[in-house]
Amino acid sequence: MAHDPHGPRLPAARGPVSAAVRGYLAGADALPAAETVAVASAYGDDLQLALYLCYELHYRGFAGVAPDREWDPGLLRVRAALEHRFLTALREDTPVHDSVEDALAELLVEPVQGSGVSHFLAAEGELWQLREYAAQRSLYHLKEADPHAWVLPRLWGRAKAAMAAVEFDEWGGGRPDRVHARLFADLMTDLGLDTTYGRYLDAACAETLATVNLMSLFGLHRALRGALVGHFAAVEITSSPGSRRLARAMRRADAGPAAVHFYDEHVEADAVHEQVVRHDVIGGLLDEEPHLAPDITFGLDATGHLEDRLAARLLSAWRSGESSLRTPLPDQEKAHIS
Repeated sequence: MAHDPHGPRLPAARGPVSAAVRGYLAGADALPAAETVAVASAYGDDLQLALYLCYELHYRGFAGVAPDREWDPGLLRVRAALEHRFLTALREDTPVHDSVEDALAELLVEPVQGSGVSHFLAAEGELWQLREYAAQRSLYHLKEADPHAWVLPRLWGRAKAAMAAVEFDEWGGGRPDRVHARLFADLMTDLGLDTTYGRYLDAACAETLATVNLMSLFGLHRALRGALVGHFAAVEITSSPGSRRLARAMRRADAGPAAVHFYDEHVEADAVHEQVVRHDVIGGLLDEEPHLAPDITFGLDATGHLEDRLAARLLSAWRSGESSLRTPLPDQEKAHIS
């Protein structure tokens, strides 16, 4: 069996389920037993890491892992069981609006006294907290917009054209130096972080893993295409005001020009994207497939549910003067770009 020399290294396990999945990827024969998966906490480190390992095979994979593990039947059965645990918990725990319109309306209203992560970082965040935030978010931002590309062959007409236009912007509009993942790597360099893809997987908390797993879950299942569009809309609608605050935080901490530029870019770009996603992606999809309205609403609200859980984790740690990461960052790291 050929092994791929590229990709990030496999992370350390966080429990029996992720240990078995990790071992299988490394060449062992045994996968986690169904009863072990059935009792794993849906939002916990063990299940979320195991699911992340399964999903990452569809992105860049892992060094030393055979490429054909991506479609290994036994591993896919385990992934399905993990997804069932996660999706069941999300459906049970997510407060869902009555309609797409109601969910969008709430997202479009900025709270007068905001209490989220971007508000905290803009008002009082310190450089070490900005570095931690970037390390946590690197699990998504170094592949920004990639999970949402899976919806393109499942859309048609106006929705497809609009989605492709937004994704084209996210990927730099044909200019590699403007790809948003590249801009985030530049931000990380300004913050003295290692930009190697997957470098902070071991350090990221379960709540961060869950936010990334959500978009992979929605993206890999055609049946959840409406939920993925809802997720994308939630990201684009909240990005511009949040990015404005994060740009302010980076300026206040003197984080560096690339760190500021990443968020300045998102203030402008995502203000436009938000309009396109609401009117043309969601509007176009509902014109073609109106029965997907509940799925779009669920995608919007599940995104908020997991982002709220992540915010609670980060703010609880930072307000106590503690690291939000499983492994705190050293004061400075030699930046490495790959």
